[in-house]
Amino acid sequence: MGSPAKDNKLKGQPVSTIGDRKADHIALCSTDAVAFKSKSTLFEAVRIVHNALPELSADEVDPSISLFGRRLRAPIFIAAMTGGTEHASRINRELSAIAADRGYGFGLGSQRPILRDAAVAPTFDVRKTNGSLNAKNLLLLGNLGMVQAVELGVDGLRALVDRVEADALCIHLNPAMELVQPGGDRDFRGGLALFETLVASLGVPVIAKETGCGLSRSVAKRLKNVGVSHVDVSGAGGTSWVGVETKRAEEVGDQPSAALGALLWDWGVPTAASVMDVASVGFETIIATGGVMNGVDVAKALLLGATAAGLARPVLMALQQGGRAGAEAFLDQVEAELRAVMLLTGSRDLAALRGAEKIVVGELAAWHSRPHHA
Repeated sequence: MGSPAKDNKLKGQPVSTIGDRKADHIALCSTDAVAFKSKSTLFEAVRIVHNALPELSADEVDPSISLFGRRLRAPIFIAAMTGGTEHASRINRELSAIAADRGYGFGLGSQRPILRDAAVAPTFDVRKTNGSLNAKNLLLLGNLGMVQAVELGVDGLRALVDRVEADALCIHLNPAMELVQPGGDRDFRGGLALFETLVASLGVPVIAKETGCGLSRSVAKRLKNVGVSHVDVSGAGGTSWVGVETKRAEEVGDQPSAALGALLWDWGVPTAASVMDVASVGFETIIATGGVMNGVDVAKALLLGATAAGLARPVLMALQQGGRAGAEAFLDQVEAELRAVMLLTGSRDLAALRGAEKIVVGELAAWHSRPHHA
């Protein structure tokens, strides 16, 4: 994710290629080594009020949703992870096939490797290569970093979307991660103007997406003011991408970056707080990612105002440990947990769940009640 001029050398030492970085990311995110250390998502500060008279059969609970022109059987995304290497291609094929067959959304990892080497483009072509008969109906989100998107321009981004037949494009915001990344980007100007242009002219929905540090209320207001209707909060409390880059900085001996990363490891707006912040501003679509670990977390995200929720690291870990069957068993449990919460709140559908009774306590209440800033 660093700028091209910075990817070759750092202080006289070789800096890894994008492919190397993607391989490192997969290896690190397959474990708990890059989880937040002390900061949580704050989903634990949401108390769901039990309904002892739900007046529902379990079979009547319907968690389906229409989103970006597709019908999902549950408000679940297998969230953005990877691409650009053969190992990444296998992961994308497996997880996108699961998403297609089960009726979930699927998010690609950053498509930046395609800009460097067109030969890696097939690693992102999940509609064509995942082998699923349902691939044509998959809800697919493309993905590129804001800095690279500014450089590429509307026509280049449209070609990137068309290349993978994406239903929408995530433009990801990752300044904290880049500051720690050896050779990372340092110029983050032009983002708001980019979003304003893309919303008006790209031709598919544009999603403003963070990468593990969350979207605040003030940033949400600025995005909405330029026409953004869709966001992915990607809040703090799950995978620390600052932590990922800190580990990588340690490996290449970049001690200043590693020291900065160690200090900023837990930086960001907790996921639950970020969902509440952006919901208070109002968007057509709010995707809650960042430390969503189970179906209760999904339900709490919706109670706080999210449209859907995404899971990344726990799905990857389940796939790595148990293959496709392991990933599907994990997702079966997530769905079962979500359906249980819906029944136990008397929520026949997701609209009812969003209106179910809840209590917000502790630090999350403090986040929500802080003074509003322009």
